Amino acid sequence: MLKWLAIVLLVLIALLQYRLWLGVGGIHDLAEVRERVAALEAANKPLRDRNARLGAEVLDLKTGLDAIEERGRSDIGMVRADEHFFWVPGVAVEAMPVVNPSPAVSLEAGQ
Repeated sequence: MLKWLAIVLLVLIALLQYRLWLGVGGIHDLAEVRERVAALEAANKPLRDRNARLGAEVLDLKTGLDAIEERGRSDIGMVRADEHFFWVPGVAVEAMPVVNPSPAVSLEAGQ
Protein backbone atom coordinates (compact mmCIF):
# COMPACT_ATOMS: atom_id res chain seq x y z
CA MET A 1 0.00 0.00 0.00
CA LEU A 2 2.77 2.44 0.91
CA LYS A 3 4.65 1.52 -2.20
CA TRP A 4 1.69 2.57 -4.40
CA LEU A 5 1.19 5.77 -2.44
CA ALA A 6 4.86 6.68 -2.90
CA ILE A 7 4.65 5.97 -6.64
CA VAL A 8 1.48 8.10 -6.99
CA LEU A 9 3.11 10.95 -5.08
CA LEU A 10 6.26 10.78 -7.24
CA VAL A 11 4.16 10.83 -10.43
CA LEU A 12 2.19 13.77 -9.08
CA ILE A 13 5.40 15.65 -8.25
CA ALA A 14 6.78 14.85 -11.72
CA LEU A 15 3.60 16.20 -13.38
CA LEU A 16 3.75 19.35 -11.31
CA GLN A 17 7.42 19.86 -12.18
CA TYR A 18 6.65 19.34 -15.87
CA ARG A 19 3.89 21.92 -15.67
CA LEU A 20 6.17 24.35 -13.83
CA TRP A 21 9.02 24.13 -16.31
CA LEU A 22 7.37 23.37 -19.65
CA GLY A 23 3.60 23.91 -19.28
CA VAL A 24 1.35 26.90 -19.84
CA GLY A 25 2.17 29.65 -17.37
CA GLY A 26 5.54 28.12 -16.59
CA ILE A 27 9.05 29.49 -16.52
CA HIS A 28 9.21 30.10 -20.28
CA ASP A 29 6.02 32.13 -20.25
CA LEU A 30 7.32 34.10 -17.27
CA ALA A 31 10.49 34.97 -19.19
CA GLU A 32 8.42 36.13 -22.19
CA VAL A 33 6.23 38.28 -19.96
CA ARG A 34 9.29 39.86 -18.33
CA GLU A 35 10.72 40.69 -21.78
CA ARG A 36 7.43 42.33 -22.81
CA VAL A 37 7.34 44.31 -19.56
CA ALA A 38 10.90 45.53 -20.15
CA ALA A 39 10.01 46.59 -23.72
CA LEU A 40 6.89 48.44 -22.54
CA GLU A 41 8.83 50.15 -19.74
CA ALA A 42 11.39 51.35 -22.28
CA ALA A 43 8.58 52.67 -24.51
CA ASN A 44 6.93 54.42 -21.56
CA LYS A 45 10.07 56.20 -20.31
CA PRO A 46 9.91 59.07 -22.86
CA LEU A 47 6.23 59.49 -22.08
CA ARG A 48 6.93 59.67 -18.36
CA ASP A 49 9.64 62.27 -18.98
CA ARG A 50 7.26 64.33 -21.11
CA ASN A 51 4.57 64.10 -18.42
CA ALA A 52 7.06 65.28 -15.81
CA ARG A 53 8.01 68.28 -17.97
CA LEU A 54 4.36 69.13 -18.56
CA GLY A 55 3.62 68.78 -14.84
CA ALA A 56 6.44 71.16 -14.01
CA GLU A 57 5.15 73.63 -16.61
CA VAL A 58 1.62 73.43 -15.19
CA LEU A 59 2.96 74.03 -11.70
CA ASP A 60 5.00 76.98 -12.95
CA LEU A 61 1.96 78.43 -14.71
CA LYS A 62 -0.15 78.03 -11.57
CA THR A 63 2.37 79.64 -9.23
CA GLY A 64 4.58 82.01 -11.22
CA LEU A 65 3.68 85.16 -13.09
CA ASP A 66 6.81 85.06 -15.25
CA ALA A 67 5.67 81.89 -17.01
CA ILE A 68 2.23 83.35 -17.67
CA GLU A 69 3.80 86.52 -19.08
CA GLU A 70 6.14 84.52 -21.28
CA ARG A 71 3.24 82.48 -22.63
CA GLY A 72 1.20 85.59 -23.32
CA ARG A 73 4.09 87.26 -25.15
CA SER A 74 5.06 84.29 -27.28
CA ASP A 75 1.66 82.74 -28.01
CA ILE A 76 -0.66 85.72 -28.50
CA GLY A 77 1.71 88.67 -28.75
CA MET A 78 0.71 90.48 -25.59
CA VAL A 79 2.47 93.72 -24.63
CA ARG A 80 2.60 95.28 -21.16
CA ALA A 81 1.02 98.66 -20.48
CA ASP A 82 4.40 100.38 -20.02
CA GLU A 83 5.81 99.11 -23.32
CA HIS A 84 5.57 100.40 -26.86
CA PHE A 85 5.02 97.99 -29.70
CA PHE A 86 6.24 98.89 -33.19
CA TRP A 87 5.15 96.77 -36.11
CA VAL A 88 7.01 97.08 -39.38
CA PRO A 89 5.10 95.55 -42.28
CA GLY A 90 7.02 93.21 -44.53
CA VAL A 91 9.68 92.34 -41.97
CA ALA A 92 9.55 88.80 -40.68
CA VAL A 93 11.42 88.26 -37.44
CA GLU A 94 11.43 85.00 -35.56
CA ALA A 95 10.26 85.56 -32.02
CA MET A 96 12.81 84.57 -29.41
CA PRO A 97 11.30 83.59 -26.06
CA VAL A 98 11.98 86.14 -23.35
CA VAL A 99 12.92 84.51 -20.08
CA ASN A 100 12.93 87.51 -17.74
CA PRO A 101 11.70 90.59 -19.59
CA SER A 102 12.58 94.01 -18.24
CA PRO A 103 10.36 97.05 -18.82
CA ALA A 104 11.06 98.73 -22.13
CA VAL A 105 12.41 102.26 -22.12
CA SER A 106 10.20 104.76 -23.88
CA LEU A 107 11.88 106.29 -26.94
CA GLU A 108 9.35 109.07 -27.49
CA ALA A 109 10.58 112.66 -27.82
CA GLY A 110 10.15 114.96 -24.85
CA GLN A 111 10.69 112.41 -22.12
